[in-house]
Amino acid sequence: MKIFKMIAIASASVLMMACASSKVEGSKEVRDLLPTKGELDSTSYMLGVNFGFIITQNNFGDLNMAQLRKGMEDALKAKDLDPMDSAITKFVKIHPDQMNTIINGYLQKRMAYEGALNKEKGDAFRKDFFVKNSADSTASGIVYLIQDSGSEVRALSDKDTVKVNYRGTLIDGKEFDANEGITFPLNRVIKGWTEGMKLVGEGGKITLVIPSELAYGERGPRTIPANSTLIFDVDLLEVHPYVEPVEAPAKSGKRK
Repeated sequence: MKIFKMIAIASASVLMMACASSKVEGSKEVRDLLPTKGELDSTSYMLGVNFGFIITQNNFGDLNMAQLRKGMEDALKAKDLDPMDSAITKFVKIHPDQMNTIINGYLQKRMAYEGALNKEKGDAFRKDFFVKNSADSTASGIVYLIQDSGSEVRALSDKDTVKVNYRGTLIDGKEFDANEGITFPLNRVIKGWTEGMKLVGEGGKITLVIPSELAYGERGPRTIPANSTLIFDVDLLEVHPYVEPVEAPAKSGKRK
């Protein structure tokens, strides 16, 4: 949560500096140096956009906007203080260190909730997919549907290499990845792929519904929420069995 802490402090500092002076002073020549009202309005809006992105990108969910506004107004009363100065408690009624404890605790609970919810929805989706499509499943929990079994040539070892076309989606249908003609060894991908690619032959087509524990679990790419069940539609183009490298014979130290 350190990243959020730095962003929040930096944004608060920018806001305080931007609002540090509401009284316009000086001669007309000096006052003319100030930004125009249009520039003030645009900057005010962009600061709002900046805070909006902080809220969405850090997964705060639906906040109490009235309390958010009140907090900003209270912070602006302390415009002459550093955001991390303990004296700020006079205006916002809480020590700066406690602010981060409360915010981070809130975010951790939201993450735990969303992870558990995604797991629950994913498990239900796999069961429903299994029944509706008369699919098959593995002991590890992968649900799969073979559209074309392909040839008898199959990947047998985790070190085997495959060439595939694939499309990956979440259970809501959102695509998070797709590729054509990509080649990779089976020991360099998620566990669900390592196991799933052995279920179909070269030239075959398969749909894999992979539980989160065989995918990215609680931590994955930004486009994949925690504990997500993943769906892959795969065309297995080629299978290349692993071949142990042959060691070159040792060279003799004698010259001819």
